[in-house]
Amino acid sequence: MNEWHMVKRETHDVVGEGAIWSARDNAVYWTDIYGLALNRLRLEDDSVTRWETPEPMGWVIERERGGFIGGFRSGFAEVDVEPFGIRPIGDPEPNDRATRMNDAKADSYGNIWCGTCDVLDTGYHGSIYRLAPDLTWQSFGDGWGAPNGPAFSADGAYMYMADSTARKIYRYEMDGADPGRREDFVTFAEEEGYPDGLTVDAEGGLWCAHFGAAMVSRFTPEGDVDRVISFPASQTTTVTFAGQDLDRMFVTSASWGLKGPYDGGIFEVDPGVKGLPSALFAG
Repeated sequence: MNEWHMVKRETHDVVGEGAIWSARDNAVYWTDIYGLALNRLRLEDDSVTRWETPEPMGWVIERERGGFIGGFRSGFAEVDVEPFGIRPIGDPEPNDRATRMNDAKADSYGNIWCGTCDVLDTGYHGSIYRLAPDLTWQSFGDGWGAPNGPAFSADGAYMYMADSTARKIYRYEMDGADPGRREDFVTFAEEEGYPDGLTVDAEGGLWCAHFGAAMVSRFTPEGDVDRVISFPASQTTTVTFAGQDLDRMFVTSASWGLKGPYDGGIFEVDPGVKGLPSALFAG
């Protein structure tokens, strides 16, 4: 028996990204960066809605007050889905049209952490940003290839961030909402693909999608692999826990340069462990 189940829908993603769970909507949201779309899977009836976006959209994060914040090639924006609408906030890289937003998560303080990367995911031209609830942002370093994640430990002591280009997952010691010392947490071998989207479960395990290696791995806090789930799509991208009990896992994928029947699909698997509630943006 397969551990995975592919969600039935009419369209596959070019680059599925930024999967998040919305308890308020009982739904999983994720973007299709180069398919120029935002997707929603309602768990009550397995229906999928797809909204077209005017430009590449790397991520969407739910707001405490309703609606979402999205990360576009042109920067941050407010996003509503019913009806669908976009209102720009600002661009942290207004003079660099060779970069775009890639992935993001909210922390327990209500901030959004996100990264930018080269539009072709080549070179180390990306940066890390924190968007505060007052809609101002701060840079926390450049020289990144393709930042993915981040993910936060349950106690907020650590932030994990992957750089797909470097094949590394880093771990930061956090001082409240500020990052401190950074260490190499995991380095991927070539046959393991590229570390992509991240999430942490209720037991402290770090889950990572392996782009190009058709799998998702769970790492212990010591950096050891203790579970691997294989998929029929080689370009797995992001991972999120979902459902009332946070015991369901959804994994997005890409079909970049591929034409297989599973490439670009979104899959559900039984992770065997529960996840953590999604943090919301306080702004």
